[in-house]
Amino acid sequence: MSGPVSTVDASADQADTGHPEPPCLQVSDSREATVGTIRVRRALPRRGRRTVGAWCFADHMGPADVTENSGLDIGPHPHIGLQTVTWLTDGQVLHRDSLGSEQVIEPGQLNLMTSGRAVSHAEEATGHYRGTLEGIQMWTALPENTRHSQPAFEHHAELPRTDLDGQAGAATVLIGDLGGLASPARHDTPLVGVELDLRAPATVPLRPDWEYALVVLQGAVAVRDKPLHPGRLGYLGEGRDELPLDVHEPARVMLLGGEPFPEPILMWWNFVGRNREEIDAAHASWARQDDRFGRVASSLPLIPTAAPYWQRASGDR
Repeated sequence: MSGPVSTVDASADQADTGHPEPPCLQVSDSREATVGTIRVRRALPRRGRRTVGAWCFADHMGPADVTENSGLDIGPHPHIGLQTVTWLTDGQVLHRDSLGSEQVIEPGQLNLMTSGRAVSHAEEATGHYRGTLEGIQMWTALPENTRHSQPAFEHHAELPRTDLDGQAGAATVLIGDLGGLASPARHDTPLVGVELDLRAPATVPLRPDWEYALVVLQGAVAVRDKPLHPGRLGYLGEGRDELPLDVHEPARVMLLGGEPFPEPILMWWNFVGRNREEIDAAHASWARQDDRFGRVASSLPLIPTAAPYWQRASGDR
């Protein structure tokens, strides 16, 4: 599920971040791609909308059929400057990383890996699960004061959950807090990530000083009579204190929001940095396989990549 981000998703121009908008519904199509062996629909980043709060990446994965020994099959690959937030709606995935973590994630559980200055990980078949696999992996950009810190990993088997408007549905808080209900997961900037399980129209409390977006995983909802289906990002802007949602059919929806991210970022491959020199240094370390990214105890092959396109264009490599 991890990356890679290309110039199709977001240009290398830091000005192409997108500014917070007043209350709106801007709908953009996700880009279909294959990551490992699984089809994904990449809702974020998009050209002109690189971040929503600190959220800078959202891949809706599957649904796909997997076996005990063949699933995501994403070999060891590196990250800098971000957190990976992994959430399944169906199936199981085995996470391994260079910190020595080995964790099976199941629906209703959260994997959160903070890359800091450097980490590597793999996402694999579990060795025992056969069936359907579906979920979403998201990234948050780390702020200046923590993006050079040591990497970390945490797994949360239980998360806070609350009913919405009686029997209309429920909200599970993956990260941050919603209406005073707080997740135990780490977050380095003011933000929120919530799964909404909706069966009838409901109203979700928001913060007017934050910007928000919706990613529909299953079913269909509408904002002010404008429909939103899987395969699209619905950017909501800022300035709302609540979000009424109509439900056209039972739906599972990710609500992503946060304080507008104050720092321009540069995204390339699996890296979130601030300038090309940082990306160049990270790529060089991965290509050399020096000690920066550590080692992952995985039987899958390392994922290589060519040098950043700006190096190739300038003839540096």
